[in-house]
Formats: sequence, structure tokens, C-alpha cells
Amino acid sequence: MMNLFRLAGDMTHLLSIIFLLLKIHATKSCSGISLKTQELYVIVFVTRYLDLFTRYVSMYNTVMKIVFLGTSFAIVWYMRYHKVVKQTYSKTEDTFRHYFLLLPCIALALLFHNEFTTMDVLWTFSLYLEAVAILPQLVLLQQSRNIDNLTGNYVFLLGAYRALYVVNWIYRYFLQDHRARWIPWISGLVQTALYADFFYYYILSWKNHERLKLPA
Repeated sequence: MMNLFRLAGDMTHLLSIIFLLLKIHATKSCSGISLKTQELYVIVFVTRYLDLFTRYVSMYNTVMKIVFLGTSFAIVWYMRYHKVVKQTYSKTEDTFRHYFLLLPCIALALLFHNEFTTMDVLWTFSLYLEAVAILPQLVLLQQSRNIDNLTGNYVFLLGAYRALYVVNWIYRYFLQDHRARWIPWISGLVQTALYADFFYYYILSWKNHERLKLPA
């Protein structure tokens, strides 16, 4: 069910990807961007949108799914295979062992889900994985310390998208269908909480007109 907060969340998510693609395309650099986080997002979108060709909701829904799938693959391609961009990837700073996140998320999806079907378990897995997919990116930013504006804006908008979705769930519960959705609620709150420290320093740097820096 669409409402203003969900639409704002979707547009903020889309804007975050535009900022990232703009940075990569315009500067021919992916410095400060975690390839591991981007690869996790590919897994998130693939497992979440497997129903793309079997379940039609609306044209808006279909277009957004295609956009998120296409852009996530494009970003990974740029970082892995573009002859100029791939040379700027900060591999020595992107040290988080992201594959350790997969097994716990699979286990949680098998234990806690709405229905024990392939599609529902994969959808649930995508929610759990998205909640923690930003960790390699946050660790990389913490190690690099100095963060350029486009990268900072990308991460801020990515966090704002999930925060807006939390507001969307609250709105839907009280004013629309009154249904409890514990799995997306809890995973969304965990995801938003992971951004809390970044939000604080991002707003502080914006307020003081300073370059964004994260503490070690």
C-alpha cells in the first residue's frame, strides 16, 4: 500500500544510487566505496525480486524492481571490470569479511519467516541481509577517515531511505491496515540503528561546514 512516507523512502533510495553512479561515472573513481557492500546489495535485490516475472503488482513496482536490479549490477561491474574505475578501488581498506554475514542471515530466514516456501524464505533472507549489508561500507569509511561529499551523501541517503520506511510502517499500522509485520520492522530498526553514528557525524559536519570525518 503506497503512502507519502513509502514514496519518499523509495525516491531517497533511488537518489542515493544516483549519487553513487554520478560519483563513479563523473570522477571515474570508486574510492571510498565498498565493493563488498555493493555485492551484498546484488544478492539482496536478486533474492527479493525473484517474483519479478511471476507476480505483477503495478507498473511502478515492476519498474522500481528493474531499476534497483540493473543499477546494483552496473555498480559492481564498474568496480570490478571498468579499466579505469577498478584501479581506484580501495581493496586494502575494504577489509570486512562480508561472507560471514550470509550464513547467519540464511539461518535466521530458515528459522523466522512468514511461510516456509522458497520465495518467502528468500524474501525474508533479503531483509536480514539488507539490514547488515552496509557494515563493510561503514568500516571502510571509518578506516579512510576523510570522506568526499558524494560518498557521504550516498551513505546518508541510503540510511534515510530505511528510516523513512520505518515511519511508513508506523503510518500503515496505525492508519491503514493495523497489521504487525515483525520481520521487516525488526530488520529495518537494526539497519537504521547501524547508521546512527554516521548520521551524527554527517549532520555535525554539515552544521559546522566541515569535511566529513569518522572517528577511528
